[in-house]
Amino acid sequence: MLQSLRSKFMGWPGVIIFGGLGLLMAVGFGVGSYSVSSRDTWVAKVGDHEISTQAYQTQMNNMRRRMSQTQGENFDPAYFQKPEVKQQIVDSMIDRYLLQKSGKDLGMTVTTAAVRQQIASIPSFQVNGKFDPATYRAVLTSNRLTPVAFQQQVRSDLETKLLPSTVAATSTISDADVDDYLKLQLQTRDLHYVVLPRPPLESTKVSDDEVAQYYKAHQSAFMIPERVAIKYIELDASKFKTDEKVDDATLKARYEQEKNRFVEPEQRLVSHILIKVPANATPEQQKQALEKAKMVDAKARAKGADFAALAKKYSDDIGSAIQGGQLGWLQKGVTNKAFEDAMFSMTKGQISDPVLTPDGYDIIWLRGVRAGDVKPFSEVRDQLLTEVKQSNREHEYSELAGKLTDLVYKNPASLEAPAEKLGLKIEKTGLFGRDGAKKGLAANPAVVKAAFSDNVLEDGNTSDPISLGSNHMVVIHVVEHKQERPKPLASVSDTIRQKILDERVEHAAKKHAKVLFAKLQKGKDLSALAKGDKLAVQQLDGAQRRQPGVKQALLDKAFMMPRPEDKQPSFGMVSLGDGSYALLALDAVHPGKVDKVPKFQRQMLLSQMRQAYAATSVKEWLKMLKGKTDIQVSTKRM
Repeated sequence: MLQSLRSKFMGWPGVIIFGGLGLLMAVGFGVGSYSVSSRDTWVAKVGDHEISTQAYQTQMNNMRRRMSQTQGENFDPAYFQKPEVKQQIVDSMIDRYLLQKSGKDLGMTVTTAAVRQQIASIPSFQVNGKFDPATYRAVLTSNRLTPVAFQQQVRSDLETKLLPSTVAATSTISDADVDDYLKLQLQTRDLHYVVLPRPPLESTKVSDDEVAQYYKAHQSAFMIPERVAIKYIELDASKFKTDEKVDDATLKARYEQEKNRFVEPEQRLVSHILIKVPANATPEQQKQALEKAKMVDAKARAKGADFAALAKKYSDDIGSAIQGGQLGWLQKGVTNKAFEDAMFSMTKGQISDPVLTPDGYDIIWLRGVRAGDVKPFSEVRDQLLTEVKQSNREHEYSELAGKLTDLVYKNPASLEAPAEKLGLKIEKTGLFGRDGAKKGLAANPAVVKAAFSDNVLEDGNTSDPISLGSNHMVVIHVVEHKQERPKPLASVSDTIRQKILDERVEHAAKKHAKVLFAKLQKGKDLSALAKGDKLAVQQLDGAQRRQPGVKQALLDKAFMMPRPEDKQPSFGMVSLGDGSYALLALDAVHPGKVDKVPKFQRQMLLSQMRQAYAATSVKEWLKMLKGKTDIQVSTKRM
């Protein structure tokens, strides 16, 4: 498959209708779009395409928010300050762009029907398991997204997955491949072994000089990191106490001004049959598609016709075809313009002539109509009340944030003056390092970054306003700074003494194990060797890769050892930790029994192998693309 893609890079025809691949999307989660920015504002350049710092920061924030939601109290914000993590995020954005561009160059497209199907499958937009337009609009509004912007996010995500899903779908994994893997994975081994106990030390004395020398040689392991403490003023609109009394007259006036917001739009219950037209279709291909569409349209109009059966048989929209062409209740703004214009020009029960849309020819059956209506004031009063209160808080926040920012800029050397003038409270944190605190304000990466910036730390200024979210900001000032310094020798001397003793034990144990292992390699029998050292030989037949009661290090070593030859065991030596070693003799290797694996597990494994093959192939494909593309990365802007 990969070779085929390479050979057809500049002209593989065809349209892939993508759907049902299980896109895992949380509402409001977007990976960030790539935007062309002005000079010196990019974190990466891929050919002529620039990945802006804003797009990078959006991706960073989305990943941080997602991880925070999934990990809860275990979330460590310092994770995102690691250079390798920042690089991984930029690399993923580069890969994403290359996959999208490569798919388009190969002629792959995501159809509007596929985008519609994907959106309809998202649980957050469903009521009783079915897509609900009202819920869809409400969820998008609460996340400050427009339908157009969200649809573009979905399309972008699907475009990124087109190439990987195609490779996965066309990967050929045979039953023999599955059997070979299972035989290896379920393989068992027969062995016998002896455990060499932790050797006693001739001397447990560690001199002060030895401790001092170790301390000097390993100074970096005994450092107190650089730390700062900050004072800060925080503004959070959600905590503002505003005048909560809002009379109905005010609410009704707002209702009348914004009544169009509360209109339940006219909806149409629609089924359709799609006859696709290939991208960049020739006149002949378009003619053939139209003829087929007319033929199906005639069948749909025939007396006693079963539209659902025809959709299942002829429709190229895979997602709706399996449901008899049903698209559910649709309103304006959900479909493309050509489909929408036709749908809203029809009368109930009518079947349209073939309609040319960006996806192909659509045959539309209008099954029902819901007239638009305006929700009464009583139904939306509580919503309006919440909005007015929120608006009041935002107005107060905006005024206060502006005044605070002005005062800080006028006097960046102190927080006391603006706090006193505006009646705001100054709070403090404890000491924290460049990796941030575990919780509280100092756990926020933006706050940590500002605290250790030259402007705040070196120059002693108050920070610029730091956004902590919607209508939520903070300004900070360093009040204490402790440079990185070594821990006092006295505080770590006991730890060092133990480390020195552990190293002595490890050295002695390894030396003894090597002596005995050399004897095995020269032909000595393990049982005889064990008897001479008064050690117990342990037999382990049918050992598996994971086995309760057996040290994992021993099993890992056993499964790495070469097969026995000429009925002679192969030997190995492995550290078990804490100064103990084991000597192994591998007697036999038995292939896994594939006939005992249930069918559903084989199918699951087949799918996993196909995905693994696809991932490897796509990785190789990306490597080839990167080799052909000029890619620049600016680490200083991450």
